[in-house]
Amino acid sequence: MTDVASPRFRFAPSPTGFFHVGGARTALYNWALAKRTGGTFVLRIEDTDEARNKPEWTQGIIDALAWIGVRSDDPTFEGPYFQSSYADEHTAAAHRLFAEGRAYYCDLTTEQIQERSKQNSKPGYDGYSRDRGLEPGPGRVLRFRVPEGTTVVDDLVRGRVEFAHETIEDFVLLRGNGSPMFLLANVVDDVSMRVSHVVRAEEHLPNTPKQQMLWQALGHGAPVWAHVPVLVNEQRKKLSKRRDKVALEQFRDEGYLSEAMVNYLMTLGWAPHGDEEIVPWSRIEAEFSLEDVNHSPAFFDPKKLAAFNGEYIRAMSLEQFVEACAPFLTRDVPWPAERFDTTVFRAIAPLAQTRMVTLNEIVALVDFFFLDVPIIDESAWSKTFGGAESVEMLDDAIAAFASISDWTAEILKTSLESAGAARGLRLGKAQAPVRVAVTGRTVGPPLFESLVLLGRDKTMARLRAASERAR
Repeated sequence: MTDVASPRFRFAPSPTGFFHVGGARTALYNWALAKRTGGTFVLRIEDTDEARNKPEWTQGIIDALAWIGVRSDDPTFEGPYFQSSYADEHTAAAHRLFAEGRAYYCDLTTEQIQERSKQNSKPGYDGYSRDRGLEPGPGRVLRFRVPEGTTVVDDLVRGRVEFAHETIEDFVLLRGNGSPMFLLANVVDDVSMRVSHVVRAEEHLPNTPKQQMLWQALGHGAPVWAHVPVLVNEQRKKLSKRRDKVALEQFRDEGYLSEAMVNYLMTLGWAPHGDEEIVPWSRIEAEFSLEDVNHSPAFFDPKKLAAFNGEYIRAMSLEQFVEACAPFLTRDVPWPAERFDTTVFRAIAPLAQTRMVTLNEIVALVDFFFLDVPIIDESAWSKTFGGAESVEMLDDAIAAFASISDWTAEILKTSLESAGAARGLRLGKAQAPVRVAVTGRTVGPPLFESLVLLGRDKTMARLRAASERAR
């Protein structure tokens, strides 16, 4: 990466909705670079779209960043700044460009521009007002005077990209009501906040020559540019909040671990050295480099994210796992609060932990311990007890378990295994009706350990109730 003293990286989201995973990935890229280089991460909230901005979205951004480790109490963090607070600076910069002859006023309406465009070989605005010498006035926009030539953008990810100025129309700096356009505000803020690196999604690349011209027109050298690959879905279409699951908050609320999310997002367009993908943040921070970022679109694969999350869940200590599950065990649970037994949960927790992909799965895995009657998955019931053999196997299990005096997992397993063998069934087939009868589902924590925790009386009562229902 280009060597810049005291590098300053900025992340500049708009508070117009939930926090997009693509924005989270960009923020993490900037955060990793700021941490590795001893630089600064600047958070700027671009809140000038008054019609769409909401205070709760701003707080959502700050909370989501904190969840993925980009924390405001870290000395690397600076902000948040709010773009709306600097409107006077944006306007002053535009007036300065006008005074220096680098910008001019234009009174053409959109309809007039479209009509003139029909007569021109090149679509869009044709520079009609360049030499008319118009002064500021109601409804007049201020346009930047694009010089002749070419703008070369040296991008750490995309390489050298050239933009011929003949393809860039004189773009608007101030609207007809005098308010600054995003391009101008963005550059003025970056200049005033001494941003040295602009690391953002490649969808912003077409704006870069205009912004680089503005940097130069305002008397500054351009920042280091890096346009990282966009995130796409399985159809290789850009992730869309209207079509795809993209809200970081949704993943958080479903029980994805922040460490897993961070690790996975960092691998979208980049990979740690070696063959390992699941690596700690300390290694990511030490190894991440913009020069190693791939410029091809990155596939955001929910299945792979889930696999990452499962790995992280299984790597947790018992205490960490119990603590992480706690919020999900008190929210929208099917059992009365007084029925929850912490001792039972801690006993089953290590077994449930090995079968989970997201933390919100914990309720369905353990609810049968805290209910008088299990919640029956009707599709699982129909599939399991669709034939007489399953009912007969269940009756055999009842008979086998009834004679057991030492209620241990090993003895229960051996007993059921023998009963199943007598019918020519392997253990997996033999235990299926028992699992559905006791837990209500076809999947769950290890069966025999669960029966021990549930106890003889409850187990036998559920087996007999299931046998009656299945007939």
